[in-house]
Amino acid sequence: MWSYILRRLAYNIPVYLCILLLMMLALRVRDPVYGRLSKNPTAQEIQEKRHELGIDRPFVEQYTSLLRQVVTLRFDDRSWNYAGQTVGEVLGRCVGPSLAITIPALVLTTLMSITVALFSAWFRGRTVDRVLVFVSVLGMSVSFLVYIIIGQYFGAYRLSEWTGQELFAIHGYDVASDTTWSDYLLKVWPHYCLLPVIIDVIVAMGYDTRFYRAVMVEESGKDYIVTAIAKGASRSRIMFIHMLKNAMIPIITRVVITIPFLITGSFLLERYFGIPGMGNELIMAVESSDFPLVQGFTAVFAAVYIASNLLTDVLYALVDPRVRLS
Repeated sequence: MWSYILRRLAYNIPVYLCILLLMMLALRVRDPVYGRLSKNPTAQEIQEKRHELGIDRPFVEQYTSLLRQVVTLRFDDRSWNYAGQTVGEVLGRCVGPSLAITIPALVLTTLMSITVALFSAWFRGRTVDRVLVFVSVLGMSVSFLVYIIIGQYFGAYRLSEWTGQELFAIHGYDVASDTTWSDYLLKVWPHYCLLPVIIDVIVAMGYDTRFYRAVMVEESGKDYIVTAIAKGASRSRIMFIHMLKNAMIPIITRVVITIPFLITGSFLLERYFGIPGMGNELIMAVESSDFPLVQGFTAVFAAVYIASNLLTDVLYALVDPRVRLS
């Protein structure tokens, strides 16, 4: 297994280098200097600003500087939007709020979607299955923005009027530096993050349930299921032991490919709820052409994405004895 992992890493290093190269070339299609100067700047002002931002250096030097930061895991370039803060400091500040939404949403969505898909596949063609499929399709058909608007209006604004207290925040994320873990989990997190998590779960469940149901339906018609039924195995054992175990490979694929998005966060949720996560920061960095911040975000995301693909193959071999890494 270790030889396979090392070989895959060797294959992915050129891919990763190309991703960083293409990203840096794409950023430099437009000059960010003019957006940071007054109208009709002089040539001297332009040159001074380019030197201040560090983009007057040769491209190769800028590229190798980014590679050095990736290898050492020290993103010490200064952000152009946040004076005095390095890219690493901005990244470290944004990861927490993103994970506070994405991890609970992923866990809840996966567990609930698999459970619903199992029952839907077992009772396929019956009323229960039709209702679950209808709800899943309905959930997929509505725009994410519609869910956010409805959630903010009814789940935050109207609910506050009905109860007389603000249970969920419509916008913002305020965590004091002296907040304890117990206060965060019991007060701060439900106030700022619970509503975005609920919206995320509702949206994702439609897609995941349909996918997992298709996997379970395929498994339910195989010979080992028929044999288990003939031997008198209980429904719960067939569903949660035999069927679920043999359907783990596509489930693992579905779950692991979402791991990189745990880091980047949910762009729309963070944007509309004002949560200072990585998704929101990345959008602002792109809009303001903050090259160091965009480069740091992209380097981290690409590395996590490649590692997730490698993790998928390793988990295949651990879950299914028929899979061999060679």
